[in-house]
Amino acid sequence: MIRTLALLLLLTTPAWAQTYPARVVEIVVPFAPGGGTDLIARVIADRLSESLKQRFVIINRPGAATNIGTAAVVNAQPDGHTLLMTSISLAANPSLYRKLPFDPQTALAPIVLVANTASILVVNPSLPVKSASELIAHLKAHPGELNYASYGAGSGPHLAAGLFQDTTGTRMQHVPYGGGSPATIAVLRGEVQMLMAGILAVGPLIQSGGLRPLGIAAATRTAALPDLPTFREQGIEYVNGTWFGLLAPANTPPAVIALLSREVNAALRSDAVRARIAEQGAEVLGGSPEDFAKFLKEETERLAGVIKRANIQLD
Repeated sequence: MIRTLALLLLLTTPAWAQTYPARVVEIVVPFAPGGGTDLIARVIADRLSESLKQRFVIINRPGAATNIGTAAVVNAQPDGHTLLMTSISLAANPSLYRKLPFDPQTALAPIVLVANTASILVVNPSLPVKSASELIAHLKAHPGELNYASYGAGSGPHLAAGLFQDTTGTRMQHVPYGGGSPATIAVLRGEVQMLMAGILAVGPLIQSGGLRPLGIAAATRTAALPDLPTFREQGIEYVNGTWFGLLAPANTPPAVIALLSREVNAALRSDAVRARIAEQGAEVLGGSPEDFAKFLKEETERLAGVIKRANIQLD
C-alpha cells in the first residue's frame, strides 16, 4: 500500500507542477509602494505574467522592518502562489532582532538573486552642503542635530547610514518611515535632511532637482548619473548597497522553484528587462537557487558584523 501511494505521488507531482501557476500569484513586497524593491518586483511580475500566462500581482505589506510581509510569505501555502521580493533586511534581521519568529535561511526557499544597487546619499537642497566632505564637516560641527530617513528600523538605508556614521565618525538622528516612497518624500519636503537609498528610489528626484546627491557608495560611477562622484573619489572609503531577491515559502515543490528560477533568469537576459533595471542604476544579477542560498548565508554573516559595530538592536 505504501509503495503504491509513493508511486502515485511520484507520478502525479510532475503533472501538478506542469499546471503551475493555477491561479493568480501574489508577490509580497514588505515595503510601501515606490521604493527600489517595489520597482524591481513590478518589472519581474510583468515579465512572469507574460511568460507564464497568469497574473503575477504585487502586494505591498510594509512594517516591522519587513517582518510583517516576510512572515506572511513564511506562513503561506508552499505551492508557489505566494512569493516574496525582498532585499537586505532579510539578511540583517536575524542580528537586529533579539527574537525573530522565523529563520530566513530555513523558512524560505531562495529562487533567484535579481539585482543590486549602490547606495546614494541624497539631501534636501536647503542643507548648506554640496559634497560628502562638506556634509561630514557639517555633521561634526553639529553632532546629532541632523536627521536621516530610512525605510524602517533595520532597513537597508538604516544600515547604510549606520555604516556611514561608523566610517566617518559622525552622528545623526534616525527617523524611520514605512518604505521608500514616504522616506524619499520626507527628504523632499524637508521633514528630514538626508537619506541613503538606491537610485531606483531617488533617481527621478535627483534629475528633477528635488534632491541633491552627494556621493555614490560604489567602486565606480554609475552610467545613470555619470557626474556623481563616488565616495572613494572624495577620499572616503565607503562602499555599500542593497540587493533584491525572489523567494518562496520553504517546502515549495522543487519543480516550481526551478521553473520560477528559469523564467526569471530568462527575463534577466532579455534586453528589455535589463534596460528597465539598468536605466534605474541597478546591476542585473541572476543565477541559481543554490547561488542565492550561498549569498544569503554569507550576507547574513557579513551584516552581523556591521550591526554589532553600529550597535543597532531591535526588540
